[in-house]
Amino acid sequence: MTIRWGILGTGGIARTFTEDLLLLGHKVAAVGSRAPHTAQAFADRYGIDGAYGSYAELAADDRVDVVYVATPHSGHYDAARVCLEAGRGVLVEKPFTTSAADAEKLVALARDRGLFAMEAMWTRFNPIVTRLRELVAEGAIGEVKAVYADFSFAAEYDPEHRLWAPELAGGALLDLGVYPVSFAWMLLGEPDGVQAVTTSAPTGVDANTGILLGYASGAVALLHCGLLADSPQTATVVGTTGRIEVAAPAWRPSAMTLHRTGAEPEAFTADLPGHGFTYQAEAVARCLEAGLTESPAMPLDETVAIARTLDQIAARLTPAT
Repeated sequence: MTIRWGILGTGGIARTFTEDLLLLGHKVAAVGSRAPHTAQAFADRYGIDGAYGSYAELAADDRVDVVYVATPHSGHYDAARVCLEAGRGVLVEKPFTTSAADAEKLVALARDRGLFAMEAMWTRFNPIVTRLRELVAEGAIGEVKAVYADFSFAAEYDPEHRLWAPELAGGALLDLGVYPVSFAWMLLGEPDGVQAVTTSAPTGVDANTGILLGYASGAVALLHCGLLADSPQTATVVGTTGRIEVAAPAWRPSAMTLHRTGAEPEAFTADLPGHGFTYQAEAVARCLEAGLTESPAMPLDETVAIARTLDQIAARLTPAT
């Protein structure tokens, strides 16, 4: 089965994902943009046959099996809805939507239509992260009691850029914080308590945010995301009998080290062809070939629950003093 992709959006993330699809030999059948000339330029660059000046036209193309939604966060819900209503499966860039309520509506629509849908949390499909989950499940570090993860970088301030623009759902939490939150959620599940503090940008979006998640098991997650300074971008999972240190960048790791209590460290490495999106793309293809409407590694109920946690964090953001 040849999976035929549609690309919705023509920005940087659309380009990198398309390049990895082509590296795999996948078929990119069409691209859609809000402007015909940007769609055509994208199509010319990557040798794509179909170029459309609207998302609806892309969604109506019967040559497309699944659409990769690569708009700014604020556009995810509407773009994915257009595709699902036209009968196209969707892979929606993270965060899936800007609220749990919108995530629930998209999931309900996909399930009602019997269509594939998935949040493009590519870290989940990274071979290092896959092996980390296996080690934790095997009890290699005992019971997980703490997760530390961060993703922050020094972004140039530009109130017109999507990172800083509230109307485009800008801010550190939805753009960067979704990675450490999803990472902690993957290991510990839905938190029982949420606390957060932030420094706001002049536009009002969160610019430097600390998050504390608490669990009835006694576990905690200490997370950081920001746009003001470069952080280590690492992650550590601490258990009762050891820990796992994930090398930077933890959202696209190629190495980690397992420290078992009383034993020599064990190193794990992995090759990441292309930009690192290949594992996610292959996972989507396997789901479609098997007739699955969601991914076992990134199930829709978990996407909705993570969106609910992000909502809770956003509601609890208080100014750092």
